[in-house]
Amino acid sequence: MEKTVRAHTNIALIKYWGKADAKLRLPLMSSLSMTLDQFYTDTRVVKSDQDRFFLNGSEQTGSSKQRVFDYLHVLQKRLGQTGHLRVESTNHVPTAAGLASSSSAFAALAGAFCAYYKLEVSRKELSRLARLGSGSASRSIYGGFAIWQKGTDDASSYAYALDEKPKLDLQLLAVELNQQPKFLSSTGGMSQAPSSPFFQPWLARNQEELAAMTKAIQDNDFSRLGQLAELNANEMHAINLTAAPGFTYFEPATIAAIKLVQKIRASGIECYYTIDAGPNVKILCQLKNVKEITKQFVSEFENAKIVMQSFGPGISYLD
Repeated sequence: MEKTVRAHTNIALIKYWGKADAKLRLPLMSSLSMTLDQFYTDTRVVKSDQDRFFLNGSEQTGSSKQRVFDYLHVLQKRLGQTGHLRVESTNHVPTAAGLASSSSAFAALAGAFCAYYKLEVSRKELSRLARLGSGSASRSIYGGFAIWQKGTDDASSYAYALDEKPKLDLQLLAVELNQQPKFLSSTGGMSQAPSSPFFQPWLARNQEELAAMTKAIQDNDFSRLGQLAELNANEMHAINLTAAPGFTYFEPATIAAIKLVQKIRASGIECYYTIDAGPNVKILCQLKNVKEITKQFVSEFENAKIVMQSFGPGISYLD
């Protein structure tokens, strides 16, 4: 049954940065994310006489098409399906700019694939299938807060819902400082990160940080959540800087945005930042402070696009 499937991006508050198995996309650590309402991908899979991939109305070739169909062929083999497919995808999020576009893209693609072949799968199974395309996609099956447990093999590595309808007053301002594709893919960054002398100590802290973040969410403790998210992001980027060779996704504007968050916080307006594999900054704040924080960022960054986000839903079927 051909259906358009919508999946929303997510932002990891406790981050995944390193693979135990690259082929199966098994992570070295567990992660926890917030699904976002404003960034999402709509994908439809239909029958075709040859494999074709359309993104935002334009037919794709090369590596973009290759990644999609390498993934779909894995799913076909795994689930006993055959046939050429036409994939039509609309991405409502900047691609490859550190805004987790792959999380919504592969979650939607997994859902559309299963819908096309009329496969009845649980959300747990769908999370596992999405993981094979992009690790973070495993979490985009769910709304609100989700945890991706690293597991030990293909069967045990999947995401599950922590709280799909949170009562926590939490807003996220996505500050798009740079919409250009990042110079180093997440996969490339993850392959270099373990060479940092600080990687293993960070890995050893994973369960402790995950448990602390889970408790902050259960306690509706915005301050603790923000502190933990900022710390975890800083740990990840410190590992990148100290890898061999060292690298960073930060641009000068990224540093300026971090300093502005710190300045705003010092003035008495509580806010925190988190940054994934890219130059763009995400600000965690409460609803009462959104206008003032936005005002200060607009004043400092004339060309930045700022999108206010709240909690997004899990995967949905539009028709």
